[in-house]
Amino acid sequence: MTLRTYRELTGTDASGILEQVTAQRERVRTRLAAVRRVVAVMSGKGGVGKSYLTAAIARAAGERWPGRVGVIDADLKSPTVARVLGASGPLRLTDDGVEPARDAAGIRVISTEFLLPSGRPLGWREPAAEQFVWRGALEAGVLREFLSDVIWGELELLLVDLPPGADGVADVTALVPELTGAIAITIPTDESERSVARALAAARDAGIPLLGVIENMAGARAPDGAVLGPLFAGDAGPKLARAFDIPLLARVPFAMPGPGAGADSALDAGARARVLGALR
Repeated sequence: MTLRTYRELTGTDASGILEQVTAQRERVRTRLAAVRRVVAVMSGKGGVGKSYLTAAIARAAGERWPGRVGVIDADLKSPTVARVLGASGPLRLTDDGVEPARDAAGIRVISTEFLLPSGRPLGWREPAAEQFVWRGALEAGVLREFLSDVIWGELELLLVDLPPGADGVADVTALVPELTGAIAITIPTDESERSVARALAAARDAGIPLLGVIENMAGARAPDGAVLGPLFAGDAGPKLARAFDIPLLARVPFAMPGPGAGADSALDAGARARVLGALR
């Protein structure tokens, strides 16, 4: 079956779909006009600590640009970055749009965490038939609203914490053609390396600049700061960096529970410098 795009429709279109899409994209462009950098944080699979490191990057950037950093949690079904940052709702609706939540450091955050009843999964009001056809469009619509309806103001950096897989970065690129680039998160294992490689290849094929890779859970750090032995076999971070000719921005040990185990301390001084340098 061949489907026509809205640009190929002839005759009168009562839905005005072309006008709607054009207006929505114009709203995104206008809203992001004062945002200097939009960076996607992605992974090929879940469970690699992507949201934790998104929060760590946001905190590091917030030290350089206080009050001028924002985060979109685009992992709509499993939102966690707001909780890691300690940002809480409720959101406030104004005549100009939605005021994002903020954490204690002033980082602006939007997430379905603030929209879902506590403990309830994300659900759609799509037609009962062919639900899978509608779901992707609905998820892209939420991302578009996060970009266009939230009052981001003047930002040096807006991070987009993507869901696992390769599709999310394409959705962001469609909405933000001037995307600054993407940072990939992996853990050391061979399985993660293969999964993240596919996501990086998809981003590269879409013309998205690859800013670097961070290897998470590269060993473990005890509460006293001592780095312990490896948690996983493998060295996916260095291999991916070589394969895609991109910087290895950090190898982050898993922080065992204890004082100073939060996102603020995830990146050491060298890693912070490399990550912020990649955002220039």
